[in-house]
Amino acid sequence: MATETSAVFLYYCILGVNLLIMFPCIALGCTSCVHQSKLAYYAYSGAVDVGACGYGSFAETFYGGNVGAVSPDLYRNGVACGACYQMRCTDPKLCTKSGTTIVVTDFTENSQTAFVVSRRTFSSLALADQGPQLIKAGIIDIEYKRVPCEYKDQNMLVKVDKLSQYPHYLAVQFLYQGGQTDIVSVDVEQVGSSEKHYLKRNYGAVWDIDNPPGGALKFGFVIFSGYNGKRVRSKKSVLPSDWKSEGVYDSGLQISDISSEKCSPCNETDGGWGHSP
Repeated sequence: MATETSAVFLYYCILGVNLLIMFPCIALGCTSCVHQSKLAYYAYSGAVDVGACGYGSFAETFYGGNVGAVSPDLYRNGVACGACYQMRCTDPKLCTKSGTTIVVTDFTENSQTAFVVSRRTFSSLALADQGPQLIKAGIIDIEYKRVPCEYKDQNMLVKVDKLSQYPHYLAVQFLYQGGQTDIVSVDVEQVGSSEKHYLKRNYGAVWDIDNPPGGALKFGFVIFSGYNGKRVRSKKSVLPSDWKSEGVYDSGLQISDISSEKCSPCNETDGGWGHSP
């Protein structure tokens, strides 16, 4: 199976889905290591609901609304949508040592920063009496690393995008994806059939297909966890035969795989960072 799934992953990379197949670790940049960059906050509060990943108001339900935009190298044409990053400010006079965890829901072209978050999330990095001072700074130095997303007692959900037109066009998003992996391929098949129909990434977190199969549907995925690909498939019906635009359905599964990057060891000390939000 490992050989098969690795081959599947390479096939999709050749199609230009995600990473450089010759140097997969370099392409990801060993994201579990601690990196340095800068952080800013959105100028207006409504930005959270209009992120490039396409989650809309659902973004406010991820990690208590701690969501943000990332730079092009982290966004990777939408592959990063739903990924979790832990970050902390590097000024000990202003900020806590623990920092916070955010979920990627947007893309930023701000050349000065790797992340842009809400004003509230930005302030949460500060010590108890330093919030106003941190906000006044506007852009701050941070350390960050990718961490597993944790959604306790929550399966991954499938949301039918509002642009879907039953039964001729299906677009979906996958909400609350756990673990530390990237979805690089999605297929759908009618329950009771073994014929797979492949979706393509339209934009952000949205995958779509013209003329999807009829009847009740279930999904399959190829996920990438830093070095190898792996197949994951729902065991039961996910979408009913009469699926609805903007309907939200239980996938019956959750992804918990953790990145296993075969890169050079990280030359850093994480200071006891945990993975919890």
